[in-house]
Amino acid sequence: MGFKEAIRTCVREKYITFSGRASRSEYWYFILFYFLVSVAFIALGVLLGGTSSVETGEMSTGLILTLALGTVVSLALFLPMIAVVVRRFHDRNLSGWWYLVSIIAGAVPFVGILASIAVFVITVLKGTDGENKFGPDPLVAQSGAEVFA
Repeated sequence: MGFKEAIRTCVREKYITFSGRASRSEYWYFILFYFLVSVAFIALGVLLGGTSSVETGEMSTGLILTLALGTVVSLALFLPMIAVVVRRFHDRNLSGWWYLVSIIAGAVPFVGILASIAVFVITVLKGTDGENKFGPDPLVAQSGAEVFA
């Protein structure tokens, strides 16, 4: 799965789909997309923030609009981000509820670091081969009507 296909899958086809499985490429390309969008909004905010007055505490209209738009985009990508992580857990044959456990564990000092490392390792490891209890292998081409489309 390529970059554009991963973005299309996460944002259009499986926006809040928590069922099924996600390959490593789908997950990591979406993470890269989220990172690039965040960096773009931060850079735009820094560029427009240079016109604001620090002494008076006033922000330029452009900076306020950038912050508002960045917040809306971040909120719009929040659910697909959680959904792709859950589907990635499913690819490892783990329940998506373990991601919630890791988020809660993240609030505990020192345990949060271990939980973050565990989530990272789970997302890096190869998914289970073949079909598992969460669905078919996302790397195996599905036969069907798409062959003749």
